Amino acid sequence: MMERTIFSEEHNIFRESVRRFYEEHIIPHHSKWEKDGKVSRDAWLEAGKQGLLCMSIPEEFGGAGADKLYSIIMMEEQARAGATGPGFGLHSEIVGPYILNYGTEEQKKNYLPRMAKGEIIGAIAMTEPGAGSDLQGVKTRAVKDGDHYVINGSKTFITNGFMSDVVIVVTKTDPNAGAKGTTLFLVDAGTPGFEKGRNLEKLGMKAQDTSELFFDDVRVPASNILGGEGQGFFCLMKELAWERLQIAITATATMEAVLEETIEYTKDRSAFGQSIIKFQNTRFKLAELKTQVQIARTFVDKCIEEVIKGKLAVSTAAMAKYWCSDTENKVIDECLQLHGGYGFMWEFRVARAYADARVQRIYGGTNEIMKELISREL
Repeated sequence: MMERTIFSEEHNIFRESVRRFYEEHIIPHHSKWEKDGKVSRDAWLEAGKQGLLCMSIPEEFGGAGADKLYSIIMMEEQARAGATGPGFGLHSEIVGPYILNYGTEEQKKNYLPRMAKGEIIGAIAMTEPGAGSDLQGVKTRAVKDGDHYVINGSKTFITNGFMSDVVIVVTKTDPNAGAKGTTLFLVDAGTPGFEKGRNLEKLGMKAQDTSELFFDDVRVPASNILGGEGQGFFCLMKELAWERLQIAITATATMEAVLEETIEYTKDRSAFGQSIIKFQNTRFKLAELKTQVQIARTFVDKCIEEVIKGKLAVSTAAMAKYWCSDTENKVIDECLQLHGGYGFMWEFRVARAYADARVQRIYGGTNEIMKELISREL
């Protein structure tokens, strides 16, 4: 692969420590977590202890004040490890930035230091049974009642939902105002009327807790509004480009790891008296896959540069999310085929990666929606 130029020597040293963290504290337990459907809180606390959560959050709020490249290394090493369970990325680089960018001083001081330590786990509740990529179609209502709001509705497919301690809930405060009627609320676990449903059984990402959330006359103070009443949709739109690039980052790092393992497998596995890699079909297929992965890497690294400069365009992020997640699914499928029957066995990384990758084309906005966003600038 081509040399990557976006990371400094300090970043590379940090990557080594993150890789050790995953090898020592995550990988040995991941199979158990897949059976449990959730990650141990001990893993969250260890990540916090090592300063690996909310790294881009300023030091005054408990973070490291580091540039986003450190968080990106965390994402890439998690993908390399095949550890889809820990919802560290969503916690640190989606929920954390929402609170940092749109929260009051009190909200930031209350939540961010504890999130950075891994003492509390964050989630964001957008998707509903009847509203997925169409965020303006949410039905969850928040009705003002004095100096409080009463929330009613339900959410589904919520990452970190089952273990969440604080949830950013997307609501409608004015159903007739379109985008301007959307408001975000911070809702703590244990608030009367806020119930967590079952931990959903999924095709892949089995160690990552994903659940339904229910709100039955949940009463929260107006001070729990995040970003101002009626400003929710605009907050969401500002952050979704970064969220979508994170999907592309993970997809690309996963492709690289699976391809690397597949190349080694074809060298070790024999058929008809020779290594599989000596067959022209295998070499040509691997050449195609390596080219596709390199193209993805080059594009994603350019997008990362745009993030660092604060210039990542919505349409560019949509391109990265759609193309990299589509390519990831194709690359992993071909890698599985090169493993033959063993590729269908859950004990092999490629089988788990095949199942885990499928959702990348769906969440963060379906790839069909990504194409719609791109087409608006034609």
